[in-house]
Amino acid sequence: MVGIKKGNIRISEKIFRILLISCGTFFIIIGFIGIFLPLLPTTPFLLLAAACYARGSKKFYNWLITNRWFGEYIKNYREKKGIPIKTKVFAILILWITISYSIFIMDIFLIRIILIIVLTGVTFHLLTIKTLKVI
Repeated sequence: MVGIKKGNIRISEKIFRILLISCGTFFIIIGFIGIFLPLLPTTPFLLLAAACYARGSKKFYNWLITNRWFGEYIKNYREKKGIPIKTKVFAILILWITISYSIFIMDIFLIRIILIIVLTGVTFHLLTIKTLKVI
């Protein structure tokens, strides 16, 4: 990267790191919101945050990976260990409740069909992810 050299770090590299850390933080916020909104996926945003932090700041990356709420979740998904059964059941239950309610109150037939497709697809995806045995 080209930039003005200041000390051992080029200014453009520093700006790039700040941008990566900012994006990582944004993705964590979106991922956290996704825990409560079934149409907003959590895992992809947390994985994006981990990727941003890995390139932007080792400190932030280590914080995320060791975080008590997100750390194990990210590690288990990246290592393809699976999702605990309680998490699967909770996610599917919330998904069905919220989307079913949306289908019920929606007046537009095409939107109802799209919601049913999303409901079916996300449910299928969650069911096909390996179940993690918690000891």
